[in-house]
This record gives sequence, structure tokens and C-alpha cells, in this order.
Amino acid sequence: MCTLAIKIPDEVLLNVHKTQTEVALYMKQLYAVDLYKKKQVSLGYCAALAEMSKEEFIHFLAEFEVSIFSFDDDEEFETELKNA
Repeated sequence: MCTLAIKIPDEVLLNVHKTQTEVALYMKQLYAVDLYKKKQVSLGYCAALAEMSKEEFIHFLAEFEVSIFSFDDDEEFETELKNA
């Protein structure tokens, strides 16, 4: 397990009304979104990193306009749509 440390002024935490724990969790969630967007890690692993269920993480991804669906081209999308 890797531990990272970042310095955030106390004034910032007070201004956004967040605790260190809340900010640390949010940073993990943002990192999970980034990893998923870059297709470096699976949805399940990213959800675990973000401390969310898969369903919660999918909704969280939507907040950043990240889709769980990816198609190489329109033809592949149409084929999948027909087979659904």
C-alpha cells in the first residue's frame, strides 16, 4: 500500500467546510476517475479505490461526463445497439 501526503492550508479546508479525511477521500475518487478515463484500471478496481460500489462510481463518473461505454466507431455502436 502506498501512502501519499499533500499539503493543503487549513484556511482552504475551513473555506470549503471539509475535513482532511473528506478531502483525502475526494482526491482518491478523482484519481479513480482519471485512471478509468485513461482506461488504465477496471471499473471495479476504480470503484474500490474510490470507496464506492460500482453503481455509485458509475454515477460519480457521470458527474464528470465520463461514460462507461466506449466504441471504436459508429458502426460498432450500432451493432451493439441492435444486439441489446
